[in-house]
Order: sequence, then C-alpha cells, then structure tokens
Amino acid sequence: MGSCAVVELQRNAPKWSKVIDEIVRMEKKIFPKHESLARSFDEELKRRNSGLLYSDVGGDVAGYVMYSWPSSLCASITKLAVKEGYRRQGHGEALLDEAIKKCRTRSVQRISLHVDPSRTPAMTLYKKLGFRIDDLIEGYYSPDRSAYRMYLDVDE
Repeated sequence: MGSCAVVELQRNAPKWSKVIDEIVRMEKKIFPKHESLARSFDEELKRRNSGLLYSDVGGDVAGYVMYSWPSSLCASITKLAVKEGYRRQGHGEALLDEAIKKCRTRSVQRISLHVDPSRTPAMTLYKKLGFRIDDLIEGYYSPDRSAYRMYLDVDE
C-alpha cells in the first residue's frame, strides 16, 4: 500500500476544501448520478454523529469512507470508495477497518451497510472483515438494481 495514512476529516482542517473537492470528483466518477452525494457532501458531513475518513497517499486522496452512528445500538457505512488507480492495494480494507474501530470506541453494537450484489470486490472485502448478508432489498438502488443489506456485530 505504500506510505498511506488514514485520516479523519475535521471541519476546521486546513485541507478541508481540497479533500472535499477530490472526494466530490471521485463520487462523480464512481457512482451513478442518483447515488452520488457530490451535491450534498457538505450537508451530509454537518449531520450529527457522522464521520469521514480518507486515505492520504502523498497528499492525494486515494479513497474514503463515510459512516454515521445515530445511536450506540447501530452505525451505518454510507459510502466507501477507492480511486481506480489505488484499488487492490489495501486502501478499502484500511478505511473500513478504521471506521469499525471508530464505531467500537462509541460502543456501537452493530454496523450495517448496503451493497450491490454485482460489486464482487466490495462483497469480498465486507465478508473478509466479518460482515454477513442479512437480506436482499429489491429495488434498493433503482427499480432494476437491488442491494444486499449486510451487518457486522461489533462485539464478536
């Protein structure tokens, strides 16, 4: 993975705008328009009990994970993305692992996420870190695209 640091983005950080701009570009490139948070990132990050971690490689944002914890009972991984040139180098795993650790410090009992069943690398990563399939949600992304709801019980 090279020299990489997983960093928690803080609202008052000097790099705030640069990091958000890079993430918005990544969002637009990776996700279909109706799934992208590119236009609402600032609002998403202002929400109470939400966080964003990013993988910094020499000043470049290699990937990011957004998560929220509405209560100590549960948390959600809302987005996880890695730039194409940085994939299969451990960035996604490092980001997800750090988000799980952050949730643990908040005494979260269960972490959930949704994933398109056709995104095999993502499914493999989630299973590797202990997530289990809970249910198939028909039409989750669009009428013709479903999602697996997956969960990780943090205490295990």
